[in-house]
Amino acid sequence: MMTRIGQVVMLHHAGDREEARDRFLKLWAEIGEDGDPLHRCTLAHYMADTQDDPDDELAWDLRALSAADELTDGRVAEHHDGLAVRAFYPSLHLNLAADYAKLTRHEAARSHLRLARAAVGTLSDDGYGDGIRSALARLESRLDEADPAGGQTPGPPRQRPQR
Repeated sequence: MMTRIGQVVMLHHAGDREEARDRFLKLWAEIGEDGDPLHRCTLAHYMADTQDDPDDELAWDLRALSAADELTDGRVAEHHDGLAVRAFYPSLHLNLAADYAKLTRHEAARSHLRLARAAVGTLSDDGYGDGIRSALARLESRLDEADPAGGQTPGPPRQRPQR
């Protein structure tokens, strides 16, 4: 199944978004809502990228996170030796933060950005880890521009103490 998912990912990366989305849906039907969490997590993670509607993208990214929460390191190691579930979380939370930012739900975006930052230490200092860290910084910058108060409403002005 992972090979088949990878083939659809390559189709998507080659530019055929609609065909990739259709094939992912067929694989999803085959896997099922209660199927192998590794397959569900991987497919949902990539399926989100094929969505045109930001709400649909969010729904798929939430499915990926939910499936990751069911994964064990043992199951992940069966697919890729030395890979741990915790290494999935920086990317999963980054994607959710980006989804919420697209939907102008800045507080939720910042919440997932914080979760991604908290998990980023699990990543190596390699191209993938550097890419995730850079994407986190770019998203944080965009959020700061869009919502400089960080979702906080300013309180009443502070009173100076009387002398």
